[in-house]
Amino acid sequence: MYEPKTKETDADVFEFIENIDHPKKREDAFKLLQIFEETTGYPAKMWGPSIIGFGSYHYVYATGHSGDAPLVGFSPRKAKHSLYVTTGDAKNEPLLEKLGKHTSGKACVYVNKLDDIDVDVLKTLITQCMAFLQDRYPENN
Repeated sequence: MYEPKTKETDADVFEFIENIDHPKKREDAFKLLQIFEETTGYPAKMWGPSIIGFGSYHYVYATGHSGDAPLVGFSPRKAKHSLYVTTGDAKNEPLLEKLGKHTSGKACVYVNKLDDIDVDVLKTLITQCMAFLQDRYPENN
């Protein structure tokens, strides 16, 4: 049976951020922590060894695969910050155009530094992503 690698852990979020080598990356991570906590209303939790997540939902795919994931989150990776705020929701496209300097994948947005993006647009993306997932998986509300 498939066992997901990314699960909520008891690891300390502040300790994780304090151990980031690059000072600017660490500073941005603390700012992101504040932005996500204030916007979501959820406390930060570590998911796996490197994702800081907020809230959670239980998903079930058509294939029967299921699991738990944070509603939104971020990971201060060495190269770029990964912001888990996209879900395939078409409403995100206009916001991503306004976000600022970034690249995006299927499930996340990558930014070099927080100064490159519009924080208000990020807050809207966070709120929109949460609403999309809570609507899609209502049994978690």
